[in-house]
Amino acid sequence: MSNLSDRLTNRPFHVLLTVIWVMLLGVFFAQAEIQIEGAHGWATSLPTWRIEHHWLLDIFWGGRAMTGYHAWVFPFITMFMHFPLFFVGHWSWRAEIRVIACVMVFWVTEDFLWFVMNPAFGMARFNPEVVTWHKHWILGAPTDYWTFAILAVVLLWASTQTRKKSQPVL
Repeated sequence: MSNLSDRLTNRPFHVLLTVIWVMLLGVFFAQAEIQIEGAHGWATSLPTWRIEHHWLLDIFWGGRAMTGYHAWVFPFITMFMHFPLFFVGHWSWRAEIRVIACVMVFWVTEDFLWFVMNPAFGMARFNPEVVTWHKHWILGAPTDYWTFAILAVVLLWASTQTRKKSQPVL
């Protein structure tokens, strides 16, 4: 990437526009999932396979069931977020951590808005007693939201940092 391109894409305004765009994508995907799942979150009524209990789900999936739907949609979104890197033919660690941050922003936005915009839920039903597929909550939200939001901010910040010539390449 040229120096001009690096300078333009690492300005705070560009990062903010990127985050806003990713959140807009989350709005649209939340609406698509509302149309697909309706009142039955985490693909509970979809014709797909499910693994309800496994120790790896507790470690990597927050204790939620793994479904065929999610097994396909999560990598699809991750691949979709990587498309700009393939389109422009440029990959770097900085670009990769920005993409990872965008994936996190997307899923937190999409999941939260699924509840907010879903006529079967809304904010009144956004709690651990009703939303049983989110097993761990803190401060009124699933712990995943807090973890991914904090990580996304750190990664977005890191993606704007440029390496000084005297610093070694990672």
